[in-house]
Amino acid sequence: MLVDTHLHLIDRARLTYPWLVGEPALDRDFLYDEYARDAERAGITDVLHMEVDVAPSDIAGEIEFVRAQSTRPGNLIRGAIAACRPEEQGFAAALDRAIGDPFVKGLRRILHTVSDDISQMPLFRENIGRLSGTRLTFDICMFPRQKPLALALATLTPGVTFILDHCGVPDIKGGDFDAWKRGICEIAERQNVVAKISGIVAYADSGAWSADTLRPYVEHVVECFGWERVVWGSDWPVCVPGGGLLAWVAATHAVLSGCSNDERDRLFWKNADRIWQLGLAVVR
Repeated sequence: MLVDTHLHLIDRARLTYPWLVGEPALDRDFLYDEYARDAERAGITDVLHMEVDVAPSDIAGEIEFVRAQSTRPGNLIRGAIAACRPEEQGFAAALDRAIGDPFVKGLRRILHTVSDDISQMPLFRENIGRLSGTRLTFDICMFPRQKPLALALATLTPGVTFILDHCGVPDIKGGDFDAWKRGICEIAERQNVVAKISGIVAYADSGAWSADTLRPYVEHVVECFGWERVVWGSDWPVCVPGGGLLAWVAATHAVLSGCSNDERDRLFWKNADRIWQLGLAVVR
């Protein structure tokens, strides 16, 4: 089994994505059928949809869009990570709705594209703390320079399970390995943080990377977090300009070629099954 914990679907006829204006390579529809063609070839068996930073007025609509996709025969989508705004007063009510919806498995607020002050707001931190004791996770998407902010969140709310997206977003193309490496070591010390090994081809030179380019980043994350605190994701379609889904899956298998079956299973599906209560071990 291979669980993709980080799929984005883009349907511009249904939802609004303000950020696409600045990303011409991604400024088109990326629909489920296009993803599924390569996902099934790659052996992906189950998928979690990751919010795509839609306009705030479309946050609830995005969940309903993804839920509708998941009901189609043969669909691989098992749940969704929903967008949220912990800096706003209405977060508590939104959280109650998410807790009551078994399709919603976690929450994310994009933080690398907003002011660093957002995650330091008392209201933001208080609201993140509301996830303590719930089944919901919170994805962290931040640049390496923002690791102190991620550390603060994880330290202040030890009862929340945080998912560190994309190996902590290393600047592979720029080659700043050492600073990223130190940051990963620090955040891995927080036992409530899980690392997502996902789509790092987007941060490499799209025309020159190989499995060996990515290997030190994946290996360092696994070394720091251990096989019990890592999950896998595609970051489709963000990975498309960097080579695409099949290339990223092939690179992952190449990097893990020396690992045991149990280690691969933990990364590929067992940890995701446990963290998001997907029930895969029962049905498979």
